[in-house]
Amino acid sequence: MSHDAIPASTQEDSPASHGGRGKRKEGRKRRRGLKITLVVLLVLLLAAGGTAWWLWSRLDGNITGVDINKALGEDRPEKLPTSGQNLLVLGSDSRAGAENKKLGGGGAVSGARSDTALVVHIPEGREKAVAVSIPRDTLVTRPECTKGDGSTVPTQNRVMFNSVYSQVGPACVVKTVEKMSGVRIDHYLEINFAGFKGLVDAIGGVTVDVPEDIHDKSSGLDLTAGQHRLNGTESLSYVRTRHGIGDGSDLGRIGLQQQFLMALLSEVKKQDLLGSPTSAYKIANSATKSLTTDEELASLTSLAQFARSMNGVDPETMETIMLPVAYDKVDPNRVVAAEPQATTLWKAIRTDSAIPASAKKSPATGG
Repeated sequence: MSHDAIPASTQEDSPASHGGRGKRKEGRKRRRGLKITLVVLLVLLLAAGGTAWWLWSRLDGNITGVDINKALGEDRPEKLPTSGQNLLVLGSDSRAGAENKKLGGGGAVSGARSDTALVVHIPEGREKAVAVSIPRDTLVTRPECTKGDGSTVPTQNRVMFNSVYSQVGPACVVKTVEKMSGVRIDHYLEINFAGFKGLVDAIGGVTVDVPEDIHDKSSGLDLTAGQHRLNGTESLSYVRTRHGIGDGSDLGRIGLQQQFLMALLSEVKKQDLLGSPTSAYKIANSATKSLTTDEELASLTSLAQFARSMNGVDPETMETIMLPVAYDKVDPNRVVAAEPQATTLWKAIRTDSAIPASAKKSPATGG
């Protein structure tokens, strides 16, 4: 019998045939194992995606939006002739909530005022920025505004700037800034005491160079001149102190606020957020849960896109100045915009051009 004439039944029972059958079984097992692995990976990815969505939606839900455009209507300054942007950033002294009440120093003060106000101008190209502080004691003309309940508040002269927030609300603060400056405000951001403290604590504190000894009996802040690492509570006291430095006025603490802002931005920029998702979430949660923005920025997606567009702005090159002011002739405890410096400053921002040195001089501070 020829070797080629082996019966079929004998071929199936041959060792070689068993080997082939074994390989097919192993192949099926491998394919089945691969399918199981893919299913497990898919479940894990879906679970991770679900967790990411939950975290994202939680952060998204932290943000409060204010429809500034609807509240102000069409009677507003023209937008910048370039791709530059103007932001109004407010630090609110609201005592709402137990933590804000505690950080604010008790419950004797009702309502809320704009404790800190900055007009941040980002020129075309977005590689630098200018932050203009508006002293809270500045006397301004509050324009006619509409409250949240639809009622109208008539225009009023010689109103303290920081009282506009408590009297009418954030949209009226934006309108007041636009009327006094002629600058169109593109976006609005507000953070309260608790949010500020939480953000500083989330990034592990901020290092500042204290220019002179500070002994503020009102806040309990006691710092010697030199470098200090401040936690959230200490940082809040630092930017709010007015009795422990200079002449005890709001003008003295503006320098501390501007210095701290630069230190805070530098600290955030140094954080390895991509290398530490946990830290990134912690910081984002602290930054958003006490945040109020205009409607266009009131989502995590919009905030993230805006933040990415600002990535080229280096805190080291950011310029901080104070609105030029002079002491009011009727009430020396208040200040008014100094002219012609203030007009020159706002014109430079409106036209997205360099701010002349003359526009940065403030008679009230001798600058």
